[in-house]
Amino acid sequence: MDVDKNVPIPMRDGLELAANVYRPTHDREVPIIMAFTGFGKDLPWNGTNPGWGITTEPYQPTITGTTSFEAPEPAFWTSHDYAVVVVDPRGEGRSPGEFDADEMNLFARDIYDAIEWGGEVDWSNGNVGMSGVSFLGFTQWRPASMNPPHLKAINPWEAFTDFHRDTKTPGGIPETGFHADDEGADVPQDPAWKGPDEQDPPAPWDREEDDFLSDIEVPAFICGTWGDQGYHTRGTFRAFRKIASEHKWLYTHGRQKWAEFYSSEARTYRRMFFDHFLKGTDSRILDTPRVRLEVRETLNDYTVRYEDDFPVPDTEYREFYLDASEQTLSETLPSDTASTSYESSSEQTLFDLRFDEETELTGYMRLKLWVSPEDATDMDLFVTLRKLDSHGNEVYFDDCIALSRWPVAVGWLRLSHRELDEDKSTPWEPYPKHVLGEGDPVEPGDVVPCEIAIPPSSTLFRTGETLRVSVSGLYQGGERPEHDWLTYDDTVNEGNHTIYTGGDYDSSLLVPHQPSR
Repeated sequence: MDVDKNVPIPMRDGLELAANVYRPTHDREVPIIMAFTGFGKDLPWNGTNPGWGITTEPYQPTITGTTSFEAPEPAFWTSHDYAVVVVDPRGEGRSPGEFDADEMNLFARDIYDAIEWGGEVDWSNGNVGMSGVSFLGFTQWRPASMNPPHLKAINPWEAFTDFHRDTKTPGGIPETGFHADDEGADVPQDPAWKGPDEQDPPAPWDREEDDFLSDIEVPAFICGTWGDQGYHTRGTFRAFRKIASEHKWLYTHGRQKWAEFYSSEARTYRRMFFDHFLKGTDSRILDTPRVRLEVRETLNDYTVRYEDDFPVPDTEYREFYLDASEQTLSETLPSDTASTSYESSSEQTLFDLRFDEETELTGYMRLKLWVSPEDATDMDLFVTLRKLDSHGNEVYFDDCIALSRWPVAVGWLRLSHRELDEDKSTPWEPYPKHVLGEGDPVEPGDVVPCEIAIPPSSTLFRTGETLRVSVSGLYQGGERPEHDWLTYDDTVNEGNHTIYTGGDYDSSLLVPHQPSR
């Protein structure tokens, strides 16, 4: 392939972004797969951590040193007659200008301009797609909602849509580890050229996620994982539901996101997708069901089937009521009121649901709790769902941040942010009205209801296995600190928390049962 470093891409205000361009060596016009990176286009991605599983698949093509972190692999795509263009955003890496890390969504206009450049450059066939993981997927949603004429397809791979709701302040609780210092995550700037004296950078994006997602009409091949719940799961699945694209697919899995992105199976799907919408040479993607559904049983055992939509059509939502006196869940609301308390800085309380028949839980879950902060005006609730085998041993799953130690699912809520947006909420996905600001505190000892959203997952439980619900004032997701990058140390917890069940207190877990599967 031909490699051109620091190719200038003009913006409407006269600034030029720096890009690396990888092209086949022939002179024929080719489509472009573009990625905007927040990590530096010249940072190579070799997948050197063996826990990430990259290049361990038998016969998988190696990832060459030209692959930027979380970006499409140039050697693979150019060998199939695509160009790969990886761009440093304004104010990052080799591009001039200024970038505000607190406004991660501000350069949609720049991406629009880069897409239109790609559609008009003389070696392009006029069709541009976007692809990439995490931040490189996040940067696709907003420009896609602006519908650039030359953008023909997007491939957000595990990509949040709302920075605060999905990852920085989920449920109103600030994440203090991975996101502790946004400025420290900036790529050192070394502009390849000087920017113009007068610049007009894009303004901050002030549209809500559901507003701009509904404007996306371009074909989309989206990947969501059951494990990345502290980062991308919520936004990825919400985007699939909300975008207006006639042609959209959802590829789900429960393993390492980087390994899966570069795997042979995922590359095959993406190539079918791009071959059709960027080349017009392959129609097989149109005959592919919209959802590839991966159902986990253990860390290494899973099955794959295909569905027409997500949430899965005909999902049967079942309500299981918490019983504090027995520490269990059942389909009958206990007639007697009971309560259980835990010390918020060190303890948790558990509720078990043992299945007496094979049960698949695929989709969204919601935990309703009647709670009281006994000694404070607010409380942080961390919910962890775990699978226990028939012997009572925990069954772990995978995630890129808690390798081989991830539970079934997790949820977060600061009680003062319990007010729901009724227009955006569903019975199975409560949508907090606000996750920033002070919220609505309570008086110490007051008992109030709240609903905690638990992002999508898919898990098979055999007869005799147990779903365990943990409620705590401490984050329990990846058994921190040795197994997880996420931390939530800036809590409002103080003293005891009490959960009330039974009688007038209908604390319950809503689960998505697949009765015919």
